Amino acid sequence: MSEIQRPGALYQQVAAAIREAILSGEFAPDSLLPSEAQLMARYGVSRPTVRNAIAALRAEGLIDVRHGKGSFVRASGQPVLTIERRISRTAEGKFAMPNGDIWQEAEQPSTYRTRTTKDTGRLLQLGEEEALFGCDRLLIDPSTGTRAMHRTLIPFEVAETVPLLGKEPCKPPAAIYWVLTQAGHTLTWTETVRARMPLPDERTTLQLPDATPILHVARIAHDADDRPLFLEQLRFGADRAELAYRITADKQPARHTRA
Repeated sequence: MSEIQRPGALYQQVAAAIREAILSGEFAPDSLLPSEAQLMARYGVSRPTVRNAIAALRAEGLIDVRHGKGSFVRASGQPVLTIERRISRTAEGKFAMPNGDIWQEAEQPSTYRTRTTKDTGRLLQLGEEEALFGCDRLLIDPSTGTRAMHRTLIPFEVAETVPLLGKEPCKPPAAIYWVLTQAGHTLTWTETVRARMPLPDERTTLQLPDATPILHVARIAHDADDRPLFLEQLRFGADRAELAYRITADKQPARHTRA
């Protein structure tokens, strides 16, 4: 039996001892933790104390409780999927996404009309309640099982000048870029990434374990005068995938010298 002689509530002491066993490698990633009875005997504590300790470690993200199977140590290795965030052009001038061939649609895309929120309005430089065409996709990588929620939002005012986008707002991003360039727009892109805890529907849809954050990627296509034309959002579990970027140096503006 391991001695528990630390300050703090008893369940916190047990949680700290189990945490040390996990971090030291005694309990390996993906392994099944000892049963409640075994932990009670190991630390000389009651069942409620063990359950509270497990709940604390679960909230930390160290343990994943699988109903009917027990408590497992969460894997701490590298994400199973790398998502490249770059845009290429084909010889014909069309756009290609480097990861476009890994994703499969898990269900039919959903097309709808919506309005800007405080967040999407800020990204699109529009006020709240401005009309948008939306398209939601649930994507899956069949080789790893990684799931992603993909959303595109097109302002009505952009669709009015490019009618094809109003008729077919659920085109893939590369096709939307092509339609915009054919309409005379010269595109540039900006992208932001933030981590946050998932909303309940995101956790269910992405099939996330407890205490798992998501990465929320927002890519905006701009025209030549930097006006946002189109917003693409991608959400996936931070434990499953990582983002990769190719970075090139911008040219410095030419210096003007006095004659």
